[in-house]
Formats: sequence, structure tokens, C-alpha cells
Amino acid sequence: MTYCVGMRPKSGLVIIADTRTNAGIDNISTYNKLHTLAEDRDRLIICASAGSLSVTQSMLSMLAEGLEPKNTDEPRRTVANMPTMFRAAQLVGEALSDARRDIGKALHGSGINADVSLLLGGRIGDGPLMLYLVYSEGNFIECQRDSPFGQIGELKYGKPILDRALQWESPLDEAVKVGLISFDSTMRSNLSVGRPLDMIVIPQDRNAPVIRRRIAEDDAYFNELSANWGRLMNESRQQIADPPFMKG
Repeated sequence: MTYCVGMRPKSGLVIIADTRTNAGIDNISTYNKLHTLAEDRDRLIICASAGSLSVTQSMLSMLAEGLEPKNTDEPRRTVANMPTMFRAAQLVGEALSDARRDIGKALHGSGINADVSLLLGGRIGDGPLMLYLVYSEGNFIECQRDSPFGQIGELKYGKPILDRALQWESPLDEAVKVGLISFDSTMRSNLSVGRPLDMIVIPQDRNAPVIRRRIAEDDAYFNELSANWGRLMNESRQQIADPPFMKG
């Protein structure tokens, strides 16, 4: 299992992904699930994946080689030559659908799941930062102001934190903090999600630096955040009145 979260408040874009994979209780390993699809002076496009590793790897290889052009006299279609993030999302969705179909045929009847979901985010040229949730079938939705985050994988444990604490107006450091608390809550309840975590932070301000970080088991900030979050939840619980009907 895995957990990835993407957050798109007004202040920028944050994508965080865990690295744990398992093929049974005795076969747990790590795998990079945060992928840079394109990066140059004109664009930065990032993708986080959850689901079948074979389908994910096939999709990434297709995107690196380029998809067949619509017309014979045009170059192969790559993320690097898409004019907008919407077109990039269409291309990634097409590659994902093709990879899932091809590998799904080979896995037919095996009981192995070929589904993959993606978080695709970034910017192209002068266009805005965008965040998309891409489904196995290749279709996608955009994360917008009223719902400025997307999740894939083991999402149920971390979603309440995001629903309550992340807002469109949240500053970028607050979004990072909320995202990491969401991961801490998930890892507390599901051992198949774990560190190291990979994170990228892209500020809305184009002149501000992009932050990349791997959060390992000995990361001092994350360990402090986890301890403080647990302590503060217990203190807050104690401040809430006991149910009056229990005193009879």
C-alpha cells in the first residue's frame, strides 16, 4: 500500500509521497513514487503514483520515449512539448490508460491488480500552478479552490486532517505541516505506509526556490511534529467536557 498527498493552496503546490511497497507481509521494500516528468526553465512537472509498480514503470517509460504523434509529420508527444498543464494531464492520462491496458491483458486471470492512480502537478511557462488527480482509466479532475488537495492510496486516515486544517488561504509552511500530520496519522493506523517520505514544495512566487526533501526515519522535525501532535491531541481531549449522561 502507499499514501500520497498533493496540496494546492493559493501559496503554492506541495506533493508528498511515501516509499513503502509490499508484496506480502514478508516482502516489504522501498520504491520512489515521486517522479519528475519534466524540468527546465520553462516547466516543472511532478507526478506521484500509487498502485501497480509495473504499470507505473511502463507509463513512465512511454512518457520518456514519447507517445505516437497524432499526425505523421509531427514529433512524438512528450510532457516536455505540451503547451499547457491541461494538455500534459491529457498525455499522462493517455499513457497510463495504454500501460494499464497492455499489462492488464498479461495479468488477466492472475488476480493481480493493474490499477494505478496519480497526482500530477506543476506549471508550464506563464501558466498557473495546477494539481490533477488522474485515475487508472486516464480521466482526471483538477483540484480547485473549494477542495485544494488530492490523495491517492491509503487516504482514509489522513483525510480528516486535511478536511479540517487545509484551506485555500493556507500559507505554504502551514500546508507542509498539515500534510506531514496527515502522513503521521496514516502511518499510526497503517503499517504499510512508512518513511522515507519524498516531498517537493513549489512556491507560487516564481522567484522563490523549489524545496525538495527526503524525510527519513531520523528526521528531527518530523519526529518532533509526531510527538507534539500526539501530546496536543491528548491535551485537547482532556479539555472537552465528559458526556453528562454518563454521570447518572
